[in-house]
Amino acid sequence: MNKGEFVEALADRLDISRAQAERALTGVLEIISEQLVQGEKVAFAGFGSFEVSARAARTGRDPRTGAAISIAASNVPKFSAGANLKAAVNAGKGKR
Repeated sequence: MNKGEFVEALADRLDISRAQAERALTGVLEIISEQLVQGEKVAFAGFGSFEVSARAARTGRDPRTGAAISIAASNVPKFSAGANLKAAVNAGKGKR
């Protein structure tokens, strides 16, 4: 499902216009992004949480040459699924 399909499903589910659904989704994503940039954790009980994780500097390999390369430290967004989401996904595991 891409963003357009998600907006369409949200509009249908909430019985609102596609434009309203797109504004709502954009607003939610912007708030989550802003909080992560500030180093805050965003948690939805039962669904999951978004947080920023620090990734240390490390040495990697150039896949073409095999030469060692230095990979800089960085911050990466991370999502951890909540118990209800995990249970729902496992209940429907034959649906791939």
